[in-house]
Amino acid sequence: MENTNLAKKEFVSVWVRDPQVHKEDFWHAYITYEICLHTNSMCFRKKTSCVRRRYSEFVWLRQKLQNNALLIELPKLPPGNPFFNLSNDFQITQRMQGLQQFLEAVLQTPLLLSDSRLHLFLQSQLSIAKIDACSQGQTHYTVAQAIQRCVGYTRFPVEEEHQEDSKTCCDSDCESTRSSGLGNSLGRATPVEEDSSYNESFSHEFQVTTPEAELCSILSSSPSNQ
Repeated sequence: MENTNLAKKEFVSVWVRDPQVHKEDFWHAYITYEICLHTNSMCFRKKTSCVRRRYSEFVWLRQKLQNNALLIELPKLPPGNPFFNLSNDFQITQRMQGLQQFLEAVLQTPLLLSDSRLHLFLQSQLSIAKIDACSQGQTHYTVAQAIQRCVGYTRFPVEEEHQEDSKTCCDSDCESTRSSGLGNSLGRATPVEEDSSYNESFSHEFQVTTPEAELCSILSSSPSNQ
């Protein structure tokens, strides 16, 4: 009875959101989506995480999961579109919702949770090539180490729902200039460095000599034979 209650309380929540445009050159660009995970499941090493992935990486993940679980019919991804418009809000939203539905279905399949590539995809910053190598033991770091190294400022829709409702923007120009502080190439958070530079700036500002201090220094050093 106790085990049943524990099982009922276990949860895995995932969100796909915050599309951002990345320009490779004048002609080529792609969109990444932020994947936020919140869970209390023992299957996951980290209980909260956020990473960024692009559509082609989802396609790669599905193929790898299918190869490792031949008897399971995996959920489908939103279809690829050669005419996908990076500035079309409707197309971006539809794809984003489809990607979230795919992950939700995958995370409800216990057999797939045993695949280390899924965990690295969701909770590390590794490229798909490095995910493949790490899952096969071909890297100098383990799966657990790769996941633990993924650090950054983490935020979740549940906590910021009232803010996100007023700030949602899928326009490519808006998304390409907006940095969330989460992810690979756009505004990765580095709290230690920011705090350090802030402290140095504050220390320098504090040590600046004021005119009153200079006057006191001159008066104290001048001869007192008035």
